[in-house]
Amino acid sequence: MSASNGEKKQIRVWCDGCYDMVHFGHANSLRQAKALGDVLIVGVHTDEEIAKHKGPPVFTQEERYKMVKAIKWVDQVVEGAPYVTTLETLDKYQCDFCVHGDDITVTADGIDTYHLVKNAGRYREVQRTAGVSTTDLVGRMLLLTREHFKRGDKEYSVALEHSSNLGTDRTARSPYTGCSQFLPTTQKIIQFSSGLSPKPTDKVVYVAGAFDLFHVGHLDFLAAAHEQGDFIIVGLHTDLEVNRYKGSNYPIMNLHERVLSVLACKYVHEVVIGAPYSVTAELMDHFRVQVVCHGDTAIARDADGADPYAVPKRRGCFKIIKSGNSMTTEDIVQRIISHRLEFEMRNTRKEHKEIAAMKAIQSDHLKQNGTCLQQES
Repeated sequence: MSASNGEKKQIRVWCDGCYDMVHFGHANSLRQAKALGDVLIVGVHTDEEIAKHKGPPVFTQEERYKMVKAIKWVDQVVEGAPYVTTLETLDKYQCDFCVHGDDITVTADGIDTYHLVKNAGRYREVQRTAGVSTTDLVGRMLLLTREHFKRGDKEYSVALEHSSNLGTDRTARSPYTGCSQFLPTTQKIIQFSSGLSPKPTDKVVYVAGAFDLFHVGHLDFLAAAHEQGDFIIVGLHTDLEVNRYKGSNYPIMNLHERVLSVLACKYVHEVVIGAPYSVTAELMDHFRVQVVCHGDTAIARDADGADPYAVPKRRGCFKIIKSGNSMTTEDIVQRIISHRLEFEMRNTRKEHKEIAAMKAIQSDHLKQNGTCLQQES
């Protein structure tokens, strides 16, 4: 289709959802949606709507709005989007069609939230990212399992076991709340990467950390770091290293998952996978780092007791930045644990509704196939 002035009409794509505990699965869905058009508009539901249809969200609507706005493929966020996607919503934002993953989303009454746009032929489907879901991440925190990352020679393998009562393992009763093995590939990293190198005139900023369960605290820190220069490089520590200085069951997300979550952020240009805990002269020289930043939080010593920022401090380029946001990954875990029963009930209800919806779809298919066979005979 062409515009009236002869130029090709922009294809505007609509996505919507809860986007609770935004992770690389959400980002990958939005990346695929953006690839189907030119402009991506994302509607985010309110806390009230989510509580009504699914149960309590982990993050507030303001936190969720901010997180989605920071995903690099998103052009515009519509706050307080309706839970059931309507043609009026698509028309209001001049969107050609709606895009969603190949899983089932239903209302509190078990109705497909996309039935209106599907019936109108204004619905497209993209592949759901296997191996991650908000339900799975909540399950990891509730169970405090270490099975999502390995040590030693198994450090870079992907866990096969996520035993829980939340339907997050391979044998989960629902294939939608259930979560299959995440298989990291170079192609996936390329898809998420900006593919850019710093220009000779760019001021390169380096930050490092776990960036576990990527959240608004991380986001505000990276936004503040972005103000210090032109090209932001994030060093991500290995699972083993993160567990050394954080203890307990951390990290919640393994290294592969954390890489994609950070790469999806619009402030990040490059990621160092498995960065050394101590910022070395070799690393700084290789990437031409001019500023090394850290948040206004305690800095753990390296395994040998050394200051991990000794080199940038000697070079006079170390800077503590205040983002104005004190949220930590531990805060999120505490939110989950303090509302454990609510989240367990939420996920059980969600699973039951999805199974019922899936059976209804299968029944419709059988009826349609039976009608076709009668007509043929």
